[in-house]
Amino acid sequence: MAVPLVNMLILHVVKAFYTGRTSAIKTQECSNGDEISCGGNSCDSFSSSSSNRGKEKEKICDAGWECSGSKYCCNETISKFFQVYQFEQLFPKRNDDLLAHAQHFWDYHSFITASSLFQPLGFGATGAKKMQMKEVAAFLGHVGAKTTCGDMEVDGGPWAWGLCYNHEMSPSQRYCADDFKYPCVDGVEYYGRGAIPVYWNYNYGRIGDAFKVDLLHHPEYLERNATLAFMAAMWQWMTPVKKKQPSAHDVFVGNWKPTKNDTEEYRLPGFGATMNIMYGDLICGNGYIESMNNTISFYQHYLDLMGVGREHSGDNLDCAKQKAFNPSAPEHK
Repeated sequence: MAVPLVNMLILHVVKAFYTGRTSAIKTQECSNGDEISCGGNSCDSFSSSSSNRGKEKEKICDAGWECSGSKYCCNETISKFFQVYQFEQLFPKRNDDLLAHAQHFWDYHSFITASSLFQPLGFGATGAKKMQMKEVAAFLGHVGAKTTCGDMEVDGGPWAWGLCYNHEMSPSQRYCADDFKYPCVDGVEYYGRGAIPVYWNYNYGRIGDAFKVDLLHHPEYLERNATLAFMAAMWQWMTPVKKKQPSAHDVFVGNWKPTKNDTEEYRLPGFGATMNIMYGDLICGNGYIESMNNTISFYQHYLDLMGVGREHSGDNLDCAKQKAFNPSAPEHK
């Protein structure tokens, strides 16, 4: 019963997302009413107010179900440059009969369906095609590093075994912290689940609120529905931990400009800062430790497989010297 219920919730979320966004777009005034060509997608040009006359108008494009109602939809959608065969190349051992622990759970369709909620916000849709491809490789690099069950002794090394898990196999604790807004539910454990594992009651609560899914009472949904699991991971990638801080997306695609304090603490735009935002001092500021190097290696391996090449990994690849944006509480280390 639980799996069909989660599928119904996913459909509800996607429908609500598109209905709300489409309604908002229709309330805008189209200054000329003409449809224009934009990267092969249907596009309209809107002006936010009459006072903006004379200024360049922002293009709002529609690329179908995968991306609509956003300037980012004027670029190629993810499915145009990242297709099923590439997903299979990146995660070839995920359904292995002997070692994989989440056989036949993860698939390309779930990834693309989840991305359709975030492409209009810029996920995999920001900048030129190479940057789009790099962001997908960077995001999936985190996913692969967090869900691999392989090592150097198995076929393909650890890089071939991403998406081997969908939940933590041997939780060391319940991951329950005192929180007024998201108190722990009796009998519920908040161990790691998903494509980029979610831990702690308050994180399940925040992500559940974002999708209007009760993950605080039902964190197991993340190990029962791959679309929701990818959605939760993308939400973490696209959402700042705190206000006035950048998201992992921001620091990777160049939306973030570091302050003087950031520079002094070695926080600079690039893949390294994505690890800082996602994991803080669990990985960053500890030198060239294995967990950091592994995450980088997945990112670069995926760049190679996607045809971009690791030589285009970008600057500031590591976070060995970076101070955490948000230092961990002692009990969370």
